[in-house]
Amino acid sequence: MATQSPFSFAQNILRNIPPALTPPDWAIAELQRRVVLLLNHVLMQEPQAMARLVQQQGRSLKVQWMQWHLQLRMTPAGLFELVPPGADSDAVDLQLTLTAASPWQVLQPLLDGGKPDVQVQGDVQLAAEINWLIDHVRWDLEADLARIVGDVPAHLLADGVQRMVQALRQFAGGARRPGSTTAESAA
Repeated sequence: MATQSPFSFAQNILRNIPPALTPPDWAIAELQRRVVLLLNHVLMQEPQAMARLVQQQGRSLKVQWMQWHLQLRMTPAGLFELVPPGADSDAVDLQLTLTAASPWQVLQPLLDGGKPDVQVQGDVQLAAEINWLIDHVRWDLEADLARIVGDVPAHLLADGVQRMVQALRQFAGGARRPGSTTAESAA
């Protein structure tokens, strides 16, 4: 018997969002600015990543998922800047399109430590640099939390988040050991 994902409702909701419920342009623009700030914060902790992006300065990257997109340009400082809508939208050096139809299909590979399915169009060298960033740059959330709340509370919060992610992996079936049987999992 085929089972349906408990998150399939999200796929249907996102696909059929009425225009009245679509977030306003100012909210989307603000969210995009916040994403760029977070990306740059993480990049500034990795000098090698910034050095690699300096070599790509002026090039642009567009990430697309369904009707939403984020277009970035590499700066001379080795960071990202947001390309405003309508400005140079035709001059995209690399476009990454997430092919997953639902948020769950995007998140599930990430929870399993992998990457979601992506269609790549454009410059191969820039794609290799972006892939290197994805593979090697990690956000040290615990260190950032420690600056705000102290070392011990940050460690406890990070440990709690790690346990929640592990529980989500187990719920999704990604944490099962290879070769284990259903009877072993139940025991």
